Amino acid sequence: MFKISKESKKSEARLGVLKTKSGNLKTPFFMPIATRGVIKSLSYQDIENLGPQIILGNTYHLYLKPGLKIIKKAGGLSKFMNNKFPVLTDSGGFQVFSLSKIRKLLTNGVRFQSTYDGSWHLFTPEKVMKIQSVLDSDIQMVLDVCSDSRSNNRKLLKALELTTKWAQKCKREKKKLDPKNKNLLFGIVQGGLNKELRLKSLSDLVEIGFDGYAIGGLAVGETNQEMYKVLDYISSAMPKDKPRYLMGVGYPENIIEAVKRGVDMFDCVIPTREARHGRLYLKNKFYPAPFSSKKRCGVYKTINIINAKFANDFSLINKDSKLEELKKYNKAYLHHLFKVQDPLALKLATLNNIEFYLDLMRNIRKAIAGNNL
Repeated sequence: MFKISKESKKSEARLGVLKTKSGNLKTPFFMPIATRGVIKSLSYQDIENLGPQIILGNTYHLYLKPGLKIIKKAGGLSKFMNNKFPVLTDSGGFQVFSLSKIRKLLTNGVRFQSTYDGSWHLFTPEKVMKIQSVLDSDIQMVLDVCSDSRSNNRKLLKALELTTKWAQKCKREKKKLDPKNKNLLFGIVQGGLNKELRLKSLSDLVEIGFDGYAIGGLAVGETNQEMYKVLDYISSAMPKDKPRYLMGVGYPENIIEAVKRGVDMFDCVIPTREARHGRLYLKNKFYPAPFSSKKRCGVYKTINIINAKFANDFSLINKDSKLEELKKYNKAYLHHLFKVQDPLALKLATLNNIEFYLDLMRNIRKAIAGNNL
């Protein structure tokens, strides 16, 4: 299912191949976010032109809209959205965590209120697996309790214990629904910034046994250095022959630092969310120097296309892009589109940012192969 093909001589970085029912994935990789079954503003053809290896959908949102009846009738999420790429679905644990004012944590699951119509719902480990079975996602996540990294040890331990208990139930239910293990199941390590609890969580999950292991509960308020400190010990403690997934991370520099610590999989809303606010990710003139030298120059720069200075900038949106649309339009025009709130602005900015992230991962894999990372 997962095979390591190269280990860097400079760091803990590694290359691998993760096999899913819909295709093989070269690690490390980044998953663009299609929370509700769509990467906002992009068509199927746009996504195909970008060529991601895998995309991410969300159990919580898809369960609420369009609902399981429609997705089941369509034959699964990929058929519903006309998608040819593998799909990972988050269990919805983080979304429930973020809705602290309209949810209640129970021993058998979590009860929450819909942000769409105010109706109440109960997510149990068993129900979450049934939902993901209908979605027919290639990689599925257990239901977990995502804790604030600043929570006290008592709260962290309670969340950890529930996460482990729910992980056991998720695996049992998954075996019933998918006896041939056609779709992969990942456990999620919790424990905040507490090393002892993190290692306990990992040990408990490894004892249960999963196809891969995710690191949850980071990028939720802690500093970068605090996050890296957790990765320094938890990543190397994970099973070497299983993929390692850092959930919800992050900025390009975060991804590079995590790859150096042995992480294989990433997802984040940053490229799509910031595109909607006019922030574009572009290569700097040194790109990709940090992979091959000691220069501390970074791999990128950002611009806010909404700024007035771009009203008269007739240079291309992205001269380095392989996408025709980004090489046809200029920055002044994109600035104008944002000012008049035309949907094309969101599409162009989103294409730009996702392409940057996917290209970043290709260069990271190239750097590992050459022992430059």
